[in-house]
Amino acid sequence: MIRVDEKERIRRAYFLQRKSIRQIAREFHHSRRSVRKAIYDPGPPQYTRVVPTAKPVLGPFTAIINEWLDEDLSSPKKQRHTARRVYHRLVEEHGFEGGESTVRCYVRQCRPREREVYLPLEYDPGSDAQCDFGTAYVVMKSKLEEVQLFCLRLCYSTRPFVMAFPHQKQEAFFEGHVAGFDFMGGVPGNIWYDNLSLAVKNLLKGKGHRVQEQESFIGFRSHYLFQSQFCNVGEAHEKGLIENLVGYARRNFLVPVPEVSSFQELNELLLERCLREDQRRLRGKDKTVGELWQEEKAKLLPLPKYAYPCCKVCGVRANSLSLVTFQTNRYSVPIAHAYAKLILRAFVDRVELSAGEQVVAVHRRSYRREEDIINPLHYLPLLKERLRAFPYAKAIRRWHWPEVFDRYLTALRERHQDGFATREFIRVLELCSSYPEEKVAQAMDQALAWHASSFDVVNNILRRDSLAEPILLPLGAERTPPCPRVEDRGLAHYSQLMGRM
Repeated sequence: MIRVDEKERIRRAYFLQRKSIRQIAREFHHSRRSVRKAIYDPGPPQYTRVVPTAKPVLGPFTAIINEWLDEDLSSPKKQRHTARRVYHRLVEEHGFEGGESTVRCYVRQCRPREREVYLPLEYDPGSDAQCDFGTAYVVMKSKLEEVQLFCLRLCYSTRPFVMAFPHQKQEAFFEGHVAGFDFMGGVPGNIWYDNLSLAVKNLLKGKGHRVQEQESFIGFRSHYLFQSQFCNVGEAHEKGLIENLVGYARRNFLVPVPEVSSFQELNELLLERCLREDQRRLRGKDKTVGELWQEEKAKLLPLPKYAYPCCKVCGVRANSLSLVTFQTNRYSVPIAHAYAKLILRAFVDRVELSAGEQVVAVHRRSYRREEDIINPLHYLPLLKERLRAFPYAKAIRRWHWPEVFDRYLTALRERHQDGFATREFIRVLELCSSYPEEKVAQAMDQALAWHASSFDVVNNILRRDSLAEPILLPLGAERTPPCPRVEDRGLAHYSQLMGRM
């Protein structure tokens, strides 16, 4: 390697003394190629390592890192390990004592990537927030499922809120906002979105970026009185805070892929990890996220007295089977409302059916197709009139009741004729509309223990157990009226006594 002082002599010989490259190579004992490099590169020589440097601290862990990075190739693309996540897992699971920069450098060498450049921005407290949806994968009920992540982030404190939904329908969009506003303790003045169809109906042509918003979204915005701002088409970096949050939540909240039994359990996990972010202090900030949020909370718009009803509303009509159809699925209503016009409200997790102001039926919402969701209690009054249909009724055949129900029906049939036994059993089943099914099962079990199988016995047991135990207060001397002498007694004393009693 030619030293920098030798380069200087070569360049002087070439440019000032006008010597040829061949002559310089012969005099300085260097190859003509090396001389040519020295002529065009006067700076100090750059050292290039041929043998990799030893990694005494990281070396024992490189195989583990490589294994994780290899496993990422089969994981969802947006839920793979970052260098930071690799570092934390090494510390927590394997007792790594090295620095994070060492891990970052190694991961960067193994998995180089291009980086975009962004313009740094600054916001006032309570003025702005950003919102977006993202996708992630979880193991729900032992099956890998795709879920939709609603993400909301305040721009000043950068406090995040993440909530999982089974879809990106408008009712989930609104419910995510309502839960996010409650979590933040108020409403930001402006919320930034991309041009998602849940809020934007059409893009308007002309100067500037103008949109025609969905009427339902305008109604929701009017309820909370925030302003909506929409990014330019294809310019997602204009709301970079929320774009970063979607990826950050996938990589830090959902890696490794969690195993949950329901959306409620998943959202409890996400909420706990959002709260944990209050302890973080971001680069360039002198306070934690939680401390900044406490400053920002006072600047947020107040929450309205009532939350917005986050549901899809439509008119339906029940058919001859007391079923209404919504998105190919059918939901039962009480037989008294067969053929009636009803109002259906579809929330994320349930469907409510009402006649006027009275809610007549509530069901879990199904996201399958052509499924019947039936409440057997809706059909019991009709079954009392059509006893022979009892064994074939879909409502009864799909009712997974406790085992004691079968034993009680058998006891009724052993004691009474089949028709009377069936009618009596249907009367007992109707008690499930007034008492929890578990309580009715316990009452049946008690009645069987007494060898008394009838509706009246079960009903009396339930009524007895539901009544509060009476509080007996002793009649103390201070509550007893003074007793007059016989000769002094009059009607006034009796009235006093009756009033005290």
